[in-house]
Amino acid sequence: MRCGNQEKTEMTTKKLTQLAMLTGIAFALFVVELQLPGLSPVPGMKLGLANIITVYALFHYRPGDVILVVLARILLGALFSGSGMSLLYSMSGSAFCLTGMLLLKNAVGEQTIWISGIFGAILHNTGQIVMAILVTRTPGVIVYLPLLLVSGVLTGAFTGLCAQAVIRKLPAAAVDR
Repeated sequence: MRCGNQEKTEMTTKKLTQLAMLTGIAFALFVVELQLPGLSPVPGMKLGLANIITVYALFHYRPGDVILVVLARILLGALFSGSGMSLLYSMSGSAFCLTGMLLLKNAVGEQTIWISGIFGAILHNTGQIVMAILVTRTPGVIVYLPLLLVSGVLTGAFTGLCAQAVIRKLPAAAVDR
């Protein structure tokens, strides 16, 4: 016999399967992006295609579930890309990104979900620059921040609009909150 609180916090097989599928899709997008040529000579500048899944999950799942999906994707990405340093940069960027997007979630309406993508990308880039300064002990890397912020607005708008389109196309009933 289960008590009432345990039923609410216990993850169902259906929900676990959904989160695993989201993680797999996010990881596949990450791998596809690894195959694309760099957008610029600035380190860390990329489309952030996996963020489409993060924004989608943010509006359909609990914060803890979204964090699990992002952490699993980051760990898989670091493992398969063979870059331990990318783990540090991705973790710091994602921590900034998720915190900001979770705070913004309730202020963003159904028609402007793409705004979460922009803020998420800007905060992700900021988190990566903070980590770069801490790791390299070189405050000069902050010179990359303005260009990363501009690219964050553009790529964040793209990934946010993609997430908004996905949210409109998938029926909300398919999600087990």
